[in-house]
This record gives sequence, structure tokens and C-alpha cells, in this order.
Amino acid sequence: MSSNRTQQALAKLADLTPRQIAAELDRYIVGQAEAKKAVAIALRNRWRRQRAPEAIREEISPNNIILIGPTGVGKTEIARRLAKLAGAPFIKVEASKFTEVGYVGRDVESMVRDLVESAIDMVRSERESEVEDLAHERVDERLLDLLLPPPAAAEKPAPEPVAKLSSDDALGVFLVSGSGSVTKEAAPDPAQERYKRTRDKLRQLLIDGQLEDREVEVEVTPASVPMFDVLASQGAPEGMDNISDMLKEMLPKRKKKRTVKVSEARRILFEQEIEKLIDLEDVTADALERVERLGIIFLDEIDKIAGERSQHGGPDVSREGVQRDLLPIVEGSNVQTKYGMVKTDHVLFVAAGAFHVSKPSDLIPELQGRFPIRVELKALTEQDFIRIMTEPENALTKQYAALVEADGASLTFTEDGIAEIARIAALVNERMENIGARRLHTVMTTLLEDVLFDLPDRGTTAIRIDAAAVRDRLKAIVEDEDLRKYIL
Repeated sequence: MSSNRTQQALAKLADLTPRQIAAELDRYIVGQAEAKKAVAIALRNRWRRQRAPEAIREEISPNNIILIGPTGVGKTEIARRLAKLAGAPFIKVEASKFTEVGYVGRDVESMVRDLVESAIDMVRSERESEVEDLAHERVDERLLDLLLPPPAAAEKPAPEPVAKLSSDDALGVFLVSGSGSVTKEAAPDPAQERYKRTRDKLRQLLIDGQLEDREVEVEVTPASVPMFDVLASQGAPEGMDNISDMLKEMLPKRKKKRTVKVSEARRILFEQEIEKLIDLEDVTADALERVERLGIIFLDEIDKIAGERSQHGGPDVSREGVQRDLLPIVEGSNVQTKYGMVKTDHVLFVAAGAFHVSKPSDLIPELQGRFPIRVELKALTEQDFIRIMTEPENALTKQYAALVEADGASLTFTEDGIAEIARIAALVNERMENIGARRLHTVMTTLLEDVLFDLPDRGTTAIRIDAAAVRDRLKAIVEDEDLRKYIL
């Protein structure tokens, strides 16, 4: 049975039909309708499986997908946007960095461990947003305690019952119980009253931000010992990070005091309060469940491990071995992580590759069978480049306009200017290596280099990029083959 939070994550998918998913992807990715349709169905099937009868639910496996197409056509972006849309744990890994078990390098199980880490970060962020307001309230109270330490509380004797009231009992408050006994409470302490009034004034000043430069002394935990960071560094053998964590837990936590400004103390205390308010065991349990039910692994450059195994050693020696190691992970197996065992039976795998040297049929047959859906993405045309620069919400033209606006100026692109940029990008892709939409980045960077360099000195003059400006700036580079090779 899923936890309430996982059920909420799955409920989000109920409102997303495949058509709506494809439409959402259209906001960021131009074209590639077939690929969008395939991933939209795969995502909707996540919700459909949860609605199936329990007897058959566990038997319904995700339909893993291979996206085939040249670089820069949107393969990675489709998978990344899909995971964000679903609120699912997601990681992107390069198949070429894995090695067969027995060779130096990372084994394929590390991708599942990375996915768990990603899920824990995602769930923890959700929990932080839930308790953020309470944490800020607690931080304010702790800051007030540091700015104005409470007066030492004198020990108050317990109230004694009084049988008879005299004229000496004029001061104080008398309480009569139901049985008729009378007790006397001490008069309010003037020091406590002054402290309360001062604290209320300080609270208002703190809220108004007038105490940010005051210095206070806070207790902090020093960063981890460098030796442990070396043990868990990139390239270290698998499992070394677990040893590092174990050693950190064994050693006592040392604390030291630092004198910092209130603004810095606020950040330190906020992190400490968040740690107190979040139940790490609950976060871990939820994250593991999300991984098993909603996790998505994007396996890029899978074509780099395809092809015949080299008979002469070298970099290809373990390619087929990596494919065989992938089989149980993709089919469904138990992977040990430092947070517990994770089943990969219902993790969705989206593989991608250019396959310009090899082809999907060069993968070993067993692995081919684990990726039943194959979608070919089309190379981008000049017309696609025009759409890419105008239609998506994060279009390059909008990004550069926002950068220029930060300096107080404005940047606009005319229709013929955008068309000329698209023509040059398509031309360079045709004459050189086709790197798809990434060519637009190189063309735009070269085109606007002088503009961005001179921007702070030229004031708020409006900048207009038309076809003539594009040709004037890029003509020499496009016509010079050597320059084009190195610059564009």
C-alpha cells in the first residue's frame, strides 16, 4: 500500500491525459511528435497501473523506450521535462562511463543509488517547504534569545496555604480553591516585565530588518574531516562513500562557537531548525517508495556501448559486459543502497543515442528485448530553428533579452533577423558536424559577443537585431571555413 504522499504524487498524473502531457512538452520542445506521444503514454501508464486490480498490478511492467536521433534534437530535454511534469525522481546518466564488473570504474548499479539520492533531495525539499514557516518562527525566537538573553530565573518557593489574612498581605494575588483553602501568588516580577517589553521591541526591529548587522554568537558543527571527503571522491571504488558515512557517524560530533552577523546567523539557525523538524527516516522511506513506483532513469549515449566486442583490448573491451550488467537492472532486480534495498521492477528506463555508427540491432538481443518501444527523432531543419527561437517559453531569444534587460537596456529580434540566424545555423550544421539546436547557441553567442561586452558602457539604448546586423557580424566567419570550424 502506497503512503499518502506517494498517492498524492500519483494523483497528479490522474489530471494529465497523454494529449495534455504532449501539449505540455510542446511548450519547451519543438516538433518530435512521435517521441512525445511515446513518453506521454508511458507516463500515463504509471497511473493506469495503480488503478489496475491488485492481482495483476505487479505484473504490469513499464514499457522502456529508446529514443534514436542525432545530437541536439531534444532527446534529453524530453525526458527531463517529462520527469519534472510527473514530479518523479529522475537522473540522467551516460552509459559510456560504466564498466563491466571487474574493471576499474563505476558499475551499473550506481545509477540506482544516484536515483535514490535524487529522490531523497526531492522529498526533503518538499518537507522543507512544508515546515519553512515554523522554522522561521523558531529562528526568530532563537535570535531574540541570543540578542537578549533571558534573566536568570530565581527559584520561587512553592505557594503556601494561608489560614488567616492580615494587613501585611495587602500585596500579591490570592487564589481560593474549591475546598476553601487560600493560596497567595507573588506579585509580578518587575525585571520579567521589563524583559518582556524589551523583547517585544526587539522582535519588531528584527522583523523590520534593522538588526541584520548586529553580531551574535552561534554554535555550529564544523565541516567533515577532509580525509572522509577523499575517501568518497569521484572515481573511488564503489562502497567507499558508505565507509565514509559510517566513519563520520562513529566519531563524536564536535561543535564550536562563531561570532557572526544576524543575517548569517539566521541562515545557520534555519538549517539547524530544519534538521530538527524533518524526520529523516520518513523522508528516506518516502523516497525509496517514489523510486520504486515513479523513478525514471535516462540512459544517454547507449549507442556507445553497442557494437561488436573488440578483440584487441582498448576502450571497447567491456562494452558487451556493460550491456549484460544492465539486463537485470532494466528487467527488475534488487539493488542494495545505503538507505536500504530498492526494487527496479517498475522504474522507467528511457535510453537515447545517435546511432550514427552503430544501430539498435547491434545491442545484445536480451537488452533489445528490454526496450520494446523505439522512436526515431527527426533532424532539425531551418524552419524548426525559427520555431525553436520563438515558440518555447525558454526560447534563446527570450533568454538573451532577459540578460540584456538586467543592464537596463532592451533587446529585440526582428522576424528576418531570426530567419537569418536560423539559416546560418542550418548552413553550418550542413557543412560541418550536425549538432542540432546546440548550433543556435554557438551562433547566438558569436553574434551577441560585442553587444554583451559593451552593454554596461553603452547605457540603456535599445538594441535591435535584424537580418542585416546578423549578416554583417557573421558573414566573415561563415565564409571562412577555418574560422567557421573553430568559432561556430
